[in-house]
Amino acid sequence: MIERPSIVVVDDDELMRWSVCEHLDQNGYVAHPAVNGEDGLARINEIAPAVVLLDLDMPVLDGLGVLQRLRESGNNVPVIVITANTTVDSAIRATRLGAAAWLAKPFDLREVTIAIDRVVKEDRLKDEVAYLRDRTRVGYGDFIGIAPCLKDVFAMLEKLEHVDAPTVLITGESGTGKDVIARMIHARGPRKGGPFVEVDCTALAETLIESELFGHERGAFTDARATKRGLFEVAATGIVFLDEIGEMTLATQAKLLRALENRKFKRVGGLANLPLDAGVIAATNRNLHEEVKQGRFREDLFYRLNVIPLQLPSLRERREDIPALVAHFLDRFSRQFGRRVGGVSAAAMRFIEAYPWPGNVRELRNVLERVVILGTEGTIDASDLPSEVRNATLSSPTSTAATGASAAFVLPPEGVDLEGVERSLLAQALDRTEGNQSAAARLLGISRYALRYRIEKFGLGVASEQD
Repeated sequence: MIERPSIVVVDDDELMRWSVCEHLDQNGYVAHPAVNGEDGLARINEIAPAVVLLDLDMPVLDGLGVLQRLRESGNNVPVIVITANTTVDSAIRATRLGAAAWLAKPFDLREVTIAIDRVVKEDRLKDEVAYLRDRTRVGYGDFIGIAPCLKDVFAMLEKLEHVDAPTVLITGESGTGKDVIARMIHARGPRKGGPFVEVDCTALAETLIESELFGHERGAFTDARATKRGLFEVAATGIVFLDEIGEMTLATQAKLLRALENRKFKRVGGLANLPLDAGVIAATNRNLHEEVKQGRFREDLFYRLNVIPLQLPSLRERREDIPALVAHFLDRFSRQFGRRVGGVSAAAMRFIEAYPWPGNVRELRNVLERVVILGTEGTIDASDLPSEVRNATLSSPTSTAATGASAAFVLPPEGVDLEGVERSLLAQALDRTEGNQSAAARLLGISRYALRYRIEKFGLGVASEQD
């Protein structure tokens, strides 16, 4: 049996306190009355409720005093403020102290349960996001991921920490994190003491890229008024990251190949051979096998770069990483922009998880940055998401695949006990798989870490972790 959430009702009005408690007891909660602020603090510390209903207008210790003392003691229990004398000043102070919602007297008792239901769900979602953040914030350095398709990538990266590979080729769709992986190879590898020099091959004109890479001598061309060191020289014993190398022209490819083969190069207009001491990491979103067939990329350069290949999967292939990525970006942007974002609602998360993300992690990051900047503070709801995320989810074939058979479920007119349904499905999945967590998670379309959270949440015991 699921334990009913406890609510502490702090109000010096006896009739109001009694009526609210009776209503809550009849609507799925266990109400605990408190006759004043001091009594309320004692009850809160004793019971550790899911939510506190707090009247602001009380003698001796008013609601703002209670709220302030709670926060000063580190207690972040969600508080819904109730008052008959709403003023702008008290509203601002209560908001600054972290009040989750505001109810003005007189109110319909149904408003109380609606407000509490919302706050309880939001708080549970925050707990789940925090749990997922702690349990799923794994991967390789700044690259977050737990998906099985990343296992081989991480294994190779761990080997590169101890091997000085002269060339590494990272492939994958735009936005999959190729630049993040390149920086991690530098930060954790034998060349971490040298510079990390990034070259965007799409941003440099054909006439400039050779000069940027190899440098030039004074007078080598019209605007060469002084000798310039190229990026291979600047990198010294560090790493040169050639981003989007698939955009490089065939002529420049030939010169790069020669430099990599001989580990020497000449400045443009120069005669002396200079040593190429830097390691080279190249990345592209193109299929270089196909580019070679089409004659747009040199086959010999491809094999020279492809000594250590790393293929990064798209976000569509690792959807179980989305909750952890969402939590990571929300935390980062909340701190960066000074916004108080409390997490993502269940409805919004369903849209986020079902959207195909053609721009991968970069697109997810940009969407969340926009939501944090332009949205209201508090929990991000589905209405805060861009229309393309919501609309594409409703019509996209990917959405149907992502949601599976659950998309056919029709809510009965009398409604359902959502937590009861969730617990039942969880128990059925564990029973069908004989306690195999990985298999049960696959049946339910969630990650194993999300499954573990729900096992603990519903007290279903410890299941097998075998694959």
